[in-house]
Amino acid sequence: MKSIKLDEFKKYVFLSGLQISDDGNFAAYVAAHMDMEENGYKKALYLLDLQTKKTKQLTGEDVESFFGFDGERLLFSARRSTHEKDESEKTFVYALPLCGGEALPAYCFPYPVLKLKMVDKKTALVLHSWKSDPFATLSKEKAEAAKKEEKDYEVFEEIPFWKNGGGFTSRKRDRLYVYNLSTMKSVALTDEFTQVNSFDFDKKSGDILFTKVTYTDKMPIYDELMLMNIKTKKAKRLHAAVDFMYSDARFLNDAIIYTGADGKKYGINQDADIYCMSKTGNDSKRISPANYDKSLWNSVGSDCRLGSGINTFCENGMYYFITTEDDSSYLNVIDSDGGIRKLTNKKGSVDCFAIKNDTILFIGLREQELQEVYLLNKDGMEECLTNHNAYAQKLTKIKPEEFTFENDGVQLHGFVLKPIDYKSGKKYPGILAIHGGPKTVYGSVFYHEMQFLAQQGYFVFYTNPRGSDGMGRAFADIRGKYGTVDYDDLMKMCDETLKRYKSIDKTRLGVMGGSYGGFMTNWIIGHTDRFAAACSQRSISNWVSKFGITDIGYYFNSDQQGGATPWKNQEKLWEHSPLKYADKCKTPTLFIQGDEDYRCFEACAFQMFTGLKYHGCEAKLVLFHGENHELSRSGKPKHRVRRLTEIFNWFEKYLKK
Repeated sequence: MKSIKLDEFKKYVFLSGLQISDDGNFAAYVAAHMDMEENGYKKALYLLDLQTKKTKQLTGEDVESFFGFDGERLLFSARRSTHEKDESEKTFVYALPLCGGEALPAYCFPYPVLKLKMVDKKTALVLHSWKSDPFATLSKEKAEAAKKEEKDYEVFEEIPFWKNGGGFTSRKRDRLYVYNLSTMKSVALTDEFTQVNSFDFDKKSGDILFTKVTYTDKMPIYDELMLMNIKTKKAKRLHAAVDFMYSDARFLNDAIIYTGADGKKYGINQDADIYCMSKTGNDSKRISPANYDKSLWNSVGSDCRLGSGINTFCENGMYYFITTEDDSSYLNVIDSDGGIRKLTNKKGSVDCFAIKNDTILFIGLREQELQEVYLLNKDGMEECLTNHNAYAQKLTKIKPEEFTFENDGVQLHGFVLKPIDYKSGKKYPGILAIHGGPKTVYGSVFYHEMQFLAQQGYFVFYTNPRGSDGMGRAFADIRGKYGTVDYDDLMKMCDETLKRYKSIDKTRLGVMGGSYGGFMTNWIIGHTDRFAAACSQRSISNWVSKFGITDIGYYFNSDQQGGATPWKNQEKLWEHSPLKYADKCKTPTLFIQGDEDYRCFEACAFQMFTGLKYHGCEAKLVLFHGENHELSRSGKPKHRVRRLTEIFNWFEKYLKK
């Protein structure tokens, strides 16, 4: 067996975009890996023959995104010529016959394509990322000159004005268009102020179901469910009398099934319920049981994914969806009468899935293995169909040891990775890891950075404190309580781990986390001196300033801090801000931050770093140019190596001296 190196993820293969062909004979998906020379990711399409269960690579490693099957061909976007690479705003779509042959250019769309559905052989329904071109009426020469001049300026007219991973967004919208594919002429189905969040299309009736918000100054948290016929292009609002946050909406035969919440009891993080109604929109009824306290998405954390895929689907009058329960995610199905069955039962993560007739496939993380494609048989047994990460099976992996414990009468779930060279009686340093969210979970799936640290001689331990997902709505609700019950749970996890594992040296403890985990790391170092070193990543330090400088701040901060704003109960925001307690910090702390992280903006890292330095506490800040909130998961490969190198060196310096 081979130990896991710091940069081992250079060899990992990341799977996404799983879909099944119309005839049910094939599946296709994207396989990606790191390109260290280009400091990016290579993506190729693979075809899985469901009869022979053999896979083959279909394309070069230049696929941008995977649109899916169109009869006997695959449509996908790529840039294969110098001309295409220079046209950054356009989307070039290639068609690849399933029977063999070369991929040929099929369509060129004027804007970035987010989703495409074929209406028929001559028509497509497209969701575009769109922003008006103020120079569209100018000649080509004058337009190019004007655009060059305008690069020095950015104009904001609304909030949010930027989006993590999406750059500046003021007056930018995702809009629905219908295209004549013969002429490539299009008609916009939504206006320039309407943001379409999702859509579904019913070929039989020609109806389009979509969720949207329309705004000019401030984007609201509630959206609307709309029904439009592609021929008449007239839209009507469904479920009209209710303020609602829709998470999904699909056609279920002649009915509509949708999920979402009103947020009245648990705020913006309230778990969604499942509803069904006819196309009239006047007979909506909840079909998930009244006591169904499950989270309708996959929130199991890992740093070994890239891309996404389908996580809800309708097939044969049934609605398929993913839930997070405790530390794992599962595939489920419900009928229109509310009959629910859990289809997968193994612990781990169902990352995305595809269904056609009786065939169910999913991309998942199982045990301590990396992603593969699995077939779910009728008896519930899982069959692995691919071996993209077969080499990783020869890597030494440490299985987390699990236990339960209580704090304030609440049951919690603990995980511990022992050092690779563990010997009873020997003392080892330990690191408490804290997940982001807070409404996500740690599970028993493979986590590269934790495995690496454990194989470098550290105990790594973690839990899902109150505020985490998977344990019900009341457990996840920590509005107005940040840094209180969650802090107590984490400290109890430390106490319980030290009690169970006598080999951990309590004088050589470290703490690390990103996003919410970064907030908690900042909070912890201002409230206890028990840690000898800390690493705070993409963190929150000041709820007051974060309100006005991040993509979600103006609604997330207020919701999560009990309705407080900088103008209403500002004291509440400051009370829960780690920066307030920076003068108490004694723990040497490393800050990791991307300068394009608009979810937890660099200002919070700068302020906390300044606070520690001002008060004489050892600190270091590493700022990554061009990286956003996803640095540890989908950042540039060299940056991911540098990030983990900085973390490792920091803990080596302070925990192994």
